[in-house]
Amino acid sequence: MNLVLALIFLISIFQFSQAKNNFNSFKSGLQSKNKQDPKIKFKEIMSPKTVAAATSSPTTAAPKGVELPAFVKLLIGAGGIYAAFLYYGTLQEDVFHYTAADGTKFKSAWFLQTLEALANVLVGGIGLSVFGATSGLPQNTFAMAGAAQVCAKAFTSLALANGVAFPVVTLAKSGKMIPVMMGSLIFGKANYTLRQYLSVLMIIAGTCIVSMGKKKDTSTSSMIGLAFIFSSLTADGVAAGMQEQLKAKTKAAGKVAKPYDLMFWTNLYMAITAFVLSLGLGELTSGTKFCLENPKVLTMILKFALCSAFGQSFIFYTIANFNSLVCTTVTTTRKVFSVLLSIFLNGHSMSPVGWAGLSVASLGILSELQDKSSGGGHHGDSKTSDKKPDDKKKK
Repeated sequence: MNLVLALIFLISIFQFSQAKNNFNSFKSGLQSKNKQDPKIKFKEIMSPKTVAAATSSPTTAAPKGVELPAFVKLLIGAGGIYAAFLYYGTLQEDVFHYTAADGTKFKSAWFLQTLEALANVLVGGIGLSVFGATSGLPQNTFAMAGAAQVCAKAFTSLALANGVAFPVVTLAKSGKMIPVMMGSLIFGKANYTLRQYLSVLMIIAGTCIVSMGKKKDTSTSSMIGLAFIFSSLTADGVAAGMQEQLKAKTKAAGKVAKPYDLMFWTNLYMAITAFVLSLGLGELTSGTKFCLENPKVLTMILKFALCSAFGQSFIFYTIANFNSLVCTTVTTTRKVFSVLLSIFLNGHSMSPVGWAGLSVASLGILSELQDKSSGGGHHGDSKTSDKKPDDKKKK
């Protein structure tokens, strides 16, 4: 698994270098203008406005010849998400299934989310220190998005801690694309095509069939655990809507939230929310004590947080370049690849029904990826509003 961490690190370096090249190319172009016109000051070159333009998403003008094709960006984002969160899922299951010598198990979900969010704040802070931060972003929307997102993650962990089998959690969470689309439609005023709706239904149906065909779990899931799953799905929908609303507000204010802006501020509010709840519920003390008494769990949690930090950098990279539905498509289909990885590495068998489900989900994935590669990846961003009135009349 150390090879997985090495792969995640290499992909992150590539993403970082690509953004760095954009910044340097933009800076060089402005410096050449400075030589032609001495009145242009270096402070103007390094102003927040020009820095944002150098490292922004495709919605902002960038130097020609530097911008990567949309499909390449999707491969970078999806590759990083898959590599990080395949290992992340394995670690999450191991943490909550670990049994100490005295028979106790780790159940401090809010404590775990605090550590995970802090790791993401650290990586996001490093990104901001290198590329610069965007001022004037709507902090209240960031706070609501962060609170909803950390609740969704914590509720998933609490479902595992309260006896819900991992396959059941995987099955339920594969349906998160429905509340995400609903949240984006309600809060973000997004628009999706019929093809996107069909692709989502195929992916969800296929993932559910794969989960059922892979393994039949005889354990009884607690009602409390199932309630946490429902709460997690609800929070997913709210978080997606807040993310779309955030993009709309920043666009209206003439701002561009770069990937590391999104990562830092969202996780800062996630960390604050998780810390307050962890402190109030007493998990800060019990979680620390359990980790100190069980160093193996502490090691797994540190790797878990590291995978999350790298993985979330790619999540926000994907959100900044596409929309929340594209990101959710990638993270949801990752569950299918988790099943495949489990089959080939651990020798699990899959029924014909499971293989049929995998085929259906794969068709949905290919349809979604083809839609993005052909320029259909921004239906939820309302990009048609960016066109000039004259352009609309010509058409």
